[in-house]
Amino acid sequence: MHIWVDADACPNPIKEILYRAAKRCNVPVTLVANHYLSIPASPLIKFQQVESGFDVADNYIARRVNPGDIVVTQDIPLAAEVIEKETEVISPRGEHYTKANIRQRLAMRNLMEELRSIGEVRGGPGTMTNVERQQFANVLDRLLVKKS
Repeated sequence: MHIWVDADACPNPIKEILYRAAKRCNVPVTLVANHYLSIPASPLIKFQQVESGFDVADNYIARRVNPGDIVVTQDIPLAAEVIEKETEVISPRGEHYTKANIRQRLAMRNLMEELRSIGEVRGGPGTMTNVERQQFANVLDRLLVKKS
């Protein structure tokens, strides 16, 4: 098992949870981003910087995941792609994407994108809450226990 993180927009509190989980469960974590990230010194935690560009980090992750891996991303198209490869996917806000719910999430994402493009909806998600951080940690723990 390997944890892959779409790290360009992953909040620091979620990265901290992942660092602790890597050490506690002896699971490798790779953060992928198109800008430099500082990570703790650990043989379990790696950083892969990719070129800037549309979906470059997503494509890097999608090419490397294996069945049983965990992917942390808020990118719904990436989630849909890697779920087909039998991975587990968690959003930084703690939503567990599955084959059962990803099509609905993808449809909602597309609708919201359309509404934003015509000016009906503005802005993005609000500030991450402590409840969402706890939800992420709980889902991650459940997946790590299930996989061990």
